[in-house]
Amino acid sequence: MKMNTRSKGALLLAAIALTMAAEVSFAPNAAAADSSSVTTTVTAVGKKDTQPAPLTQNDVQLYQGKEKVQVADWKRGDTLFLAILIDDSLESVVANQWGDLKAFMMAQPENTYIAVAYARNGAAMVAQDFTKDHALAAKALRIPLGNAGAFTSPYLAVQDWEKRWPDSGERKSLILLSSGVDYFRGSFDPVDPDLDTTIAHAQKQNINIWTIYVPDAGHVGRRSFRVFNAQSNLSRLSEETGAESYYLGFGSPVTLKPYFDEILMHLNNQYLLTFVGNGGKKGKFERVRVTTEVPNVEFLTPSEVFLPAVQ
Repeated sequence: MKMNTRSKGALLLAAIALTMAAEVSFAPNAAAADSSSVTTTVTAVGKKDTQPAPLTQNDVQLYQGKEKVQVADWKRGDTLFLAILIDDSLESVVANQWGDLKAFMMAQPENTYIAVAYARNGAAMVAQDFTKDHALAAKALRIPLGNAGAFTSPYLAVQDWEKRWPDSGERKSLILLSSGVDYFRGSFDPVDPDLDTTIAHAQKQNINIWTIYVPDAGHVGRRSFRVFNAQSNLSRLSEETGAESYYLGFGSPVTLKPYFDEILMHLNNQYLLTFVGNGGKKGKFERVRVTTEVPNVEFLTPSEVFLPAVQ
């Protein structure tokens, strides 16, 4: 039996419709095409700084603003790039604490790369680049220059260090030992003019910046209002990059060991959280929040993460 022209036309239309439906079914999701994966480091902290319980992806919830976002991946960060940045304007007596700092460096897992640099004249003077030889990195520690290392900015030095960081998806942490006083800018403003930029660069590169306040050798840096502002800047630098800041009043702590011990525990309880975000045509910063129903556990996270531009 032969088909008439009308029947042939109907069949042709049906075939076209089925082809279009198949293309739609197998085409990439439009939302996914306009999105990209974002990874940030999350530090689990136990109640009263005790050892937190291990966590799985099902244990955590992620919020971007007020909206709950699906966690695409959650895993322990096995590799760490750890930088020690020492302000060269510090009083030389701080070198008496290098024994504890060396012990902290030697206690790092073998998959931790350690580097040592000194902040001077607004730059990070690298004494030892990233290496898995922890004993070699420890040998790079020396006495700070004190007054001879003045006219520096710890924030510009951190920015200089950030530019040289290895481009990898692994965990990154920087420990800054500094008074927080900016002699390079010579600013008396409560907020350092380079602080926001330093934080933004760290958030873009997923770098946690742990800060330890140590008095410097200059008399100007001992004035109470400058010390207060400097400690506030150091504290904000750490909090907004997902880390913590340590200081005990305006004086030099008797020992830095408790700080190093706590940082070590935090570094050993870090996870890499990945989710899908949309940064638009130019990329943008977004506030995120990570929660859990596991008792006695909270998180250190950056105040914002950077969603890269989508092509």
